[in-house]
Amino acid sequence: MAARPGSPEGPGSPRFLTLADVAEVLNTSSAQVYALVRRGELPAIKIGGRGQWRVEASRLEDYIAEQYRQTEQYVAEHPFEESDVDL
Repeated sequence: MAARPGSPEGPGSPRFLTLADVAEVLNTSSAQVYALVRRGELPAIKIGGRGQWRVEASRLEDYIAEQYRQTEQYVAEHPFEESDVDL
């Protein structure tokens, strides 16, 4: 998979990211990323004796692409109406 602009992939970029790294990319908390991993929504591996979680950069990009796809589907199925906004 080719690196996308602003993605963690690219020359010199690590193949695997910590949950804190993923949280930074997604602009969310490490706890939220841990929940995504534990629910199986974001593929990850557990390594070492202390069981540290790592997410492959390409899997993170796949996850982001899937979230865009799901959002597009949601928007198509739930059209925006002016009454949806409280002014």
